[in-house]
Amino acid sequence: MTNQIHIAAQYLATAGINFLDKKADDSHTNLGFNTEKGSLETWPLNDNGYRIALDYQNFSLSWLRNEEQLGVIFLDGKTHKEIVTWIQHVTEVLERNTPYSYALHYDLPYEKITADFTFKKPAQEELTRLVKLRTIAQNSLEAIVKELNLDTTIRVWPHHFDSGGFITLDKPENVSVGFGMAIPDTLVADFYLYTSGYNGHDGISTEEFKKLSLGNWKNEGFKGAINPMKGLEEEKAIAFFKETILTYKAL
Repeated sequence: MTNQIHIAAQYLATAGINFLDKKADDSHTNLGFNTEKGSLETWPLNDNGYRIALDYQNFSLSWLRNEEQLGVIFLDGKTHKEIVTWIQHVTEVLERNTPYSYALHYDLPYEKITADFTFKKPAQEELTRLVKLRTIAQNSLEAIVKELNLDTTIRVWPHHFDSGGFITLDKPENVSVGFGMAIPDTLVADFYLYTSGYNGHDGISTEEFKKLSLGNWKNEGFKGAINPMKGLEEEKAIAFFKETILTYKAL
């Protein structure tokens, strides 16, 4: 039921599209994960700290002003149209020239969301698992950024729905590294950690890289390292990111 959360997160992304200044890297659409509350949150949508949050455990959207909850809509049984109407109502306070509209500039790997699309709350144990995975990812990514003094924020990107960071190395020149946690896809059938290096826009070959202590290097299609999340705790996640990022930094 990951798709229910992924689809719900698009209301936050579209709020960013509607109300924030457009950035070339699309970072105005990305989201923060609040590990204390188990929720995804938009950037502040105006100078007064208004945000929209997606609470995993309650499967709800909240309208926040700083830490104060101003309104909530529980998604179970709600249609896409009902949710859009709710967001249009709560965002009137932003006093923008144009009201909120649901319009994505990318395609999701699901059927097109129509007005009568109806949300169904995933099982509570599944929601708890999803919060745990995001929390492990967020904490381990923040820890490695601090340990290696990396210049990146850790954000959730609503298109592919990965939690990740991205750095450009001083040496070698023109080399960048992306790293984070991805949702199940054709590469791995469950949540997994990844690190991948690029020379410009081209993936860097991993053929000559030393075997990893945790995870494996891939070189067909995706060029980088992966490590499934099943049974993985923060300490090992940090070790995976450290080993793989330092591999690229040593090129």
